[in-house]
Parts: sequence; C-alpha cells; structure tokens
Amino acid sequence: MTQTNAKNEIRRHLRRTRQAIPLIERQRAEQRINRLLKGYLKRGKRLAVYWPIGSELRLSSLITAARARGTRLYLPYIQPGKQRLWFTPYPAAGRPERQRKGKLRIPQFAGRKIRIHNLHGIIVPLIGIDKRGYRMGQGGGYYDVTFAATRHRLCPLKIGAGFACQQTDILPTEPHDMRLDKWVCETGVQHFDKY
Repeated sequence: MTQTNAKNEIRRHLRRTRQAIPLIERQRAEQRINRLLKGYLKRGKRLAVYWPIGSELRLSSLITAARARGTRLYLPYIQPGKQRLWFTPYPAAGRPERQRKGKLRIPQFAGRKIRIHNLHGIIVPLIGIDKRGYRMGQGGGYYDVTFAATRHRLCPLKIGAGFACQQTDILPTEPHDMRLDKWVCETGVQHFDKY
C-alpha cells in the first residue's frame, strides 16, 4: 500500500469515527471545546478560524464570544490555482463571495486579505492529530504550504481543534510537516514541545 493510500484509509476511518459521535455527546463536546478555546481570545488580536465542513467541530459560541471581546476573526481564502492560503475578515453577514469548486466546496469570503504571519493565532480544522502534534487534514495541502511559509518568520500560535476521538498515537508524516502548538478537545488542552 502506498503512503497516499494509507493516508486516505486513515482519513476514511477518522471521518467515520467523528461522524459516529451521538448528537447529545457532540453538543456537549462542542460546548466544552468552545469554552476552552475562549481562553485564546484577546481584544485587538487577529485569530483565524475555519468554516466547518461536514462533521467538523462547530465554533459558533467561540465566534460570538470573539466578537463581544473585540478579537478580529479571519477565515482562510484559497486563491484559484495557488496552495498558500490568504485570510479574509470573518463576515458579519456570513455570505460567501463564492463557493470554491471541488469536492469540499469551501465558502470563500471577500475582504482585505492578509497572510498567516499577520495573525496572532490560528485555529486549525483537522481530520486527525497524533500525540506528537502532527495533524492530518483533508489532503489538499493548503495548511501545510501555508505553515511552511512561516518557517523563518514569526508564526502565529497553531491550535488544532476537534473531538477526542480524532487523536491517535501516530500519523504518517512528511519532512515538510509542522507540528501544531496545541490541541484542544473536550478532554482538555494538550501542549506540544517546540522542535
């Protein structure tokens, strides 16, 4: 089995596990995770979040709290034909500029775009994370390329957010992969050592 096939099989397994969380358990976990994430909200700071796709963790109460506390929120923006993400202001109305083509159909929002090194923190969606802090995403490589652009620059705090069932002992990695700084799930916050 190739590494790509192995990764795809791991993704399928972790997606099924996440989708199988009972509704009441999911709602309790989301409340707890959002509460823990609120500790990263600071007035005047720039924090990137994500627009949830499928069974990804919802950040609804975090978004509401961020607005009340004066944290400036941003969403990832995929420039057509490019891998490196831009970030646009989280819209008050929540209307996408366009839907990105492809299987994920990620909403894209208008506004002045900034790069990752202009953020103070970023809450990253994931399919899985291992005990070392390496994440597995959807497979598009957008976050990997974006994080790689910060290797010799100031990098914002990278926070993975999701459900406890998404953590596994070890995930396959590649030389360009960068670990997250923190992992937040319903059982608490895990900190990863800098490399």
